[in-house]
Formats: sequence, C-alpha cells, structure tokens
Amino acid sequence: MCGIAGYIGQGSREILTKMIHTISHRGPDFLAVDVINQVGFAHARLSIVDLSENGHQPFYSADKRYSIVFNGEIYNFLELKKYLLSKYQINFKSTSDTEVLLNLYIHEGDSIFNKLNGMFALAIHDFDKNETIFVRDRLGKKPLYYSIQDKTIIFGSELKAVLAHPAVLKEVNFEALNEYLTFDYVPTPHTIIKGVFQLEAAHLMVFRAGEIIKKESFWEVNFEKTFTGNFDDAIQKLDYLLEDATKIRMIADVPLGVFLSGGLDSSTIAYYAQKNSIEKINTFSIGFENKSYDESSYAAQVANSLGTNHHVATLTAKDSLDLIPFISTKMDEPFADPSLLPTYLLSKFTKSKVTVALGGDGSDELLAGYPTFVSDRFKGFYQAVPQFLKNIIQSGTNLLPPSDSNISLDFKINQFLKGFEDKSQYTHSLWLGSFTPRAKKQLFQKSVYENLKDKNGLGLVDFYLNDFSKEADIDQIILIYLKTYLKNDILVKVDRASMYASLEVRAPFLDYRVVEFLNTLPKNYKILGNNGKLVLKELMRRKLPDDIIDRPKKGFGIPLSLWIRNELKELCEETLSEENINKQGYFDYKYIKKLKEEHFSMRKNNRKELWNLMVFQIWHQNFIG
Repeated sequence: MCGIAGYIGQGSREILTKMIHTISHRGPDFLAVDVINQVGFAHARLSIVDLSENGHQPFYSADKRYSIVFNGEIYNFLELKKYLLSKYQINFKSTSDTEVLLNLYIHEGDSIFNKLNGMFALAIHDFDKNETIFVRDRLGKKPLYYSIQDKTIIFGSELKAVLAHPAVLKEVNFEALNEYLTFDYVPTPHTIIKGVFQLEAAHLMVFRAGEIIKKESFWEVNFEKTFTGNFDDAIQKLDYLLEDATKIRMIADVPLGVFLSGGLDSSTIAYYAQKNSIEKINTFSIGFENKSYDESSYAAQVANSLGTNHHVATLTAKDSLDLIPFISTKMDEPFADPSLLPTYLLSKFTKSKVTVALGGDGSDELLAGYPTFVSDRFKGFYQAVPQFLKNIIQSGTNLLPPSDSNISLDFKINQFLKGFEDKSQYTHSLWLGSFTPRAKKQLFQKSVYENLKDKNGLGLVDFYLNDFSKEADIDQIILIYLKTYLKNDILVKVDRASMYASLEVRAPFLDYRVVEFLNTLPKNYKILGNNGKLVLKELMRRKLPDDIIDRPKKGFGIPLSLWIRNELKELCEETLSEENINKQGYFDYKYIKKLKEEHFSMRKNNRKELWNLMVFQIWHQNFIG
C-alpha cells in the first residue's frame, strides 16, 4: 500500500517532490522522486511485501525501457511469478509483487489486468514509445486522480497531489457539488475541482503525445444467472471462495490483524483468518460511551468464541471531536459520511499493533444486507398510495419527536419518504444521501441552480442503469450500490482513514471471484422477506454464535445529531454563518437558517443536511480559501 504521483510533460523535480509530500502519510517508509526528461514518477512506500530496498519504486525494467509506480497489492503474484518463470527467461531481483506486475505487462501487454487478483492503481511508462498506461482495479479500491493541462497529464493517489502541480487551478466544479449534496460524496469519474477526474474502476487509459488515445474497461459487473447448483452447493462454493480470498490476503512480511465490529461480515473474516493462522490473530474494535452506538460487547463475544487476541478501545465524544480539524485538513474532497471519524480512530488504534488489517467491506452491497433492501419491498405499496394520503403521512411524520439514537424511528421514516421525490431508480440514492432535488432548488442561489446541466444531480444513476430493462430488479439495485455507495463512500472512507494512519486494509469479500460468484446467484439466495444475506448467514451457522448471525444490521455511526446541538453547535454556527454563506455566493442563507433552527430546537433532525454543508464549508475554507 502506497501513494503515487507524477506527470508526463511540463514539471520539475521540485514540483514532483511537493506533490508526493502531500500524500506522504500513505507511505512513510520511503519516498522517492525520479525525473527523466519530461517523465516524473514519485512514490511514497508503505512496506508490506519485500521490505528491502529492492522493493522501492519507481521500479525499472532491466533494460530501463519501462518504469512503474504502483499503489496496492497483487494477492496472486506468487502464482503469476511461477507462470512468468515457466514461460520467459526472467531474472527477478526482488520478491515484490511490483516486479512481477511490470514483467507481466512487458511480456503480455494490456491484456494482463484481468489476470490480477488484488487492489491497484498504477502507471507504467514506456520510454521507447513515450507512452503511459494508467490502470485502476476492478472495484475501485485504490484511487487514481488525473488532470490534463496543456498536453501535460498530472496524476496522484489523492486529489491534493494533483492540486500541488501549479498547472492545476482550484476552481469548484458545480456539477460535482450538486452531486455531493445528493450523495454525501463526489462520485467517480468527477471530482470537486474543474478539470480533475478520477479514473473509473476496472479501466485502463493510455496517454501519448499530450492526449488520451485509449480508455476502456477490462472487466465489468455481470449478473448473468449461470449458477446451476442448489442452496447447499452455493454455501459450499462461498465457503471455499471466502476462505481462499482471506488466506491470500494474509500474505505479508509485516504483522496483520482484523477489524472486528461484532457484525456478521467482520466476524466472518475473523473466522477464516483465525482458521488459517497457527497463532492467535489480533482483532481490533472500538466502543462508544453512548450505548446506542456501541457494539464492542458483540465484538468481544466473537473474539472469545474464535479465540483471537482481542484489542478494544473505548472512545469518547472528545476523541472524535478533536479529530475534525485534523481530518478536515487531510480530506481534499468534501466527504460527509461521519463514520470517517471512528474509522480513522480504529485505524490509528490498529496501527499501534499491526501494519495490515482485514475488513468485512462489500458483503452488504453484494448480499442485500442494508435495511434499504428490505425497505425496497414496501416501495411499491407507498407509490400506490393516493397523493392526498401521502400528504397526510408526510405531515404526520413532522409530528414525530426527533431522537438522537442511532438509526432512530423518526430518521428512518423521514429518509424513507425522501426516496419518492423523483424517479423510482433514484430511490436508494435518495435514501442514503442528504439533499433531494427539491431541497437543492431551495438551497442553491438561483444563479447557480439555473446554470446546472444535471439539476437533480443523479444523472450517473441513469448512466449505470442504461443496460437494465427491469426497473425493480434486485441486480439493478446491487449494481447501483457497487457503482456509487461502495466505490465512492465505503471504499473512499476506508482508504483515506486507514492511509492517514499508514495502515493497509484488505477486503476479502471484494475478491473478484467472490463478487462474480455472488452475482450469479438467484435473488432468494440473498434476500427473502425481511432477511438479507441468506447464503452467508447459513454458511456461518455453527461457525459463529447465532445471535451474531441473526442480529439486525447496525451502522458504524456517531451521535452526530446530539453533537451538532451541543459540542459542534459553535462550529455549525461559524461555518454556516450568514456572513460566510453570503460571501461565498453558492447557497441561499434563508434555507440554511431554517435547517439550523429546526435542528437546534429539536423540531426536526437535520443532522445529515447540516453535516453535509458543514463539511463542504470546512473543505472550501481549507482548499479553496
């Protein structure tokens, strides 16, 4: 796991050094900057495999024709190395996956990327052709930003590395801001800065002579129902795939542990990790003083059942609140998922013992594990209700007393109703996000709103669903979660939070073989009635305690609603003051004032909307000025 940065075209060693230093937290073990003619590659290394200097990057081919900078891990690199040795005469000088990857590309070209099992973002330059290829892994676990300015391409693992090049101007992309207000993040391929983009997951892009000459996908999510076995066969296949996916992610030359929340997903990974370890594995969890948010007792129960070496830290409100200034200077795009804070604290705590951690990300998206998948069953009933009854229901929900509890009743009902403001295919995005299209029309200054091309900010959903004919198909919903929420929220959160702590996190559920297999299964193997993750739950029966398997999904949250009325009230008032809002000129202060007054007086829980705006304002102050 590392950070990469570079340029092809105009630049200098001084500029490149500045770029890589902005993301030095991603790789504190060794920083390198190489400039050859107009090719600048830089690398910040977090040493995981081959800790010697032979694993340093930029890495060059034996004849110096090719150079690579690479962020990530290739889990099947030993298998690929055997393949290369059997077919070509190669004298490897290291035991790193980087050298295997470069030699595979040299000998077999850009057809190799669907052979890789791992997470990766990379750039390879061919000095003979003066051509550079950029590639990002199948699910988008590793980030890759780029911008083309006057025939120069500038790239990096984080947006701040690209912004450190003087050719890139810091100008807000209002289309991306509109999307952020909807989703709580800026979705790929856009960024919050005009002229800067993210390379899409599972894509390769070739740059030559000042322009992109090719960009194409090398893998795509496929839902063809090719599985022909029965439910027991599916359980056995998933058992094999998850065990192997976990086992190959335990390969490291540094200490390794597991994030253990006490939920089914992380407990499953802890089970397979312990099964494949001759020693007690290290598991890590954090608890909260507010019992509505605390899951540490479940994590302890799983750790005791599996016999792991468990570590737990209890976090106070002050611990999380003290993080906001630190995180806000690091987070170079607005990102309004508040669980970023405890995820960083967990990563920092885990890093005190190990350098690599396994996590349970991906299961909820692939196996319909979120409560929203259950809510989808009731979508048709509500849509059939006459409008006058909907108005009565809406008015009634405004009378519900707001609660500061985690996923409270008033919050669930209000979020559910938000999903029906626009087209049916947008429902899940509106359920998960903050501002609806109607709300944004009131929020934006009229001059800003009228210039937006995609006024509801949901055009990417239409793009992703272009090939689907069934509107309510479960696969359609899973695809949206994989393309939006997983890629741009969950994976961004874990990447940034862990990298700020210089910790590598690996996700066995996102092994492409697991993803492809689960997508072949019929709907009733995943969700039936109010019960999601069916095949996983049955797989883990008698492997984990039943109350861990059957307990309801609980998010990794913080008591944000309470904090905004108390500890964060001053920050809220300051960042969303009339003076700041009017001086900036993007939003209508009257609407923001209403949101604040409703929340402070406990007439309505506006925590998502207020936090979304606070995060943007703090980001704007730090990165735009």
